[in-house]
Amino acid sequence: MNFRLGFLTTLTVLASASVFAQGTPPVVDTTPKLAFGQMMKSGDKLVFAPCRDRSYATFEDVSNGQQVTKALNLVGLETGKKLYVEVLGILENSLLKASEINMARSEGRCQLPGGQEEVWRAAGNEPGWALVASPANEMVMLKRQGKPDISVPYAAFKTEAGVAQFEASKDNQKLAVRFDHKQCRDTMADAVYGWTATVNLNGQVLKGCAWQR
Repeated sequence: MNFRLGFLTTLTVLASASVFAQGTPPVVDTTPKLAFGQMMKSGDKLVFAPCRDRSYATFEDVSNGQQVTKALNLVGLETGKKLYVEVLGILENSLLKASEINMARSEGRCQLPGGQEEVWRAAGNEPGWALVASPANEMVMLKRQGKPDISVPYAAFKTEAGVAQFEASKDNQKLAVRFDHKQCRDTMADAVYGWTATVNLNGQVLKGCAWQR
């Protein structure tokens, strides 16, 4: 399942005018979409303010076992920190119902959606590394601390049963990427992500976190 990027103001979609004329109730799009914005705790309520928008919404966690709230608390929501968050959810009457988390970062700034420039990012520590999947640039690039960058031709990630995978080779460099849809904590970045990353470059395995763009 590939969750495409969407702003909070476009989460509710109405039927066409011709349908209204027939007296048919509005059709509401109940497909969850990624919402980007700042979140903070105000009294006993959670308030979400979408990026580049002066509106706000109250926040309700509808995930299994309150997994979204638990993830946000890992990076300081419960203690009063202001967070930058990306969650999968549905807007209903100024109430954002969040079902999954893509990423959250303490004191983080708003980020632009990746679009076709980037569809995935991943990163890890010890050793430090970062990966970007870019359809626009037709490549997947892996950067490693103190080593040359590696790039291979881009292809759409195969996603099934909560796993996204990619493999490609170029110039005797073989890159295999696997993202599991399990929450991943990066304590060095004070962030939490919706995917756990495993990257294999010529037999060298790198572990870290991933998130959609």
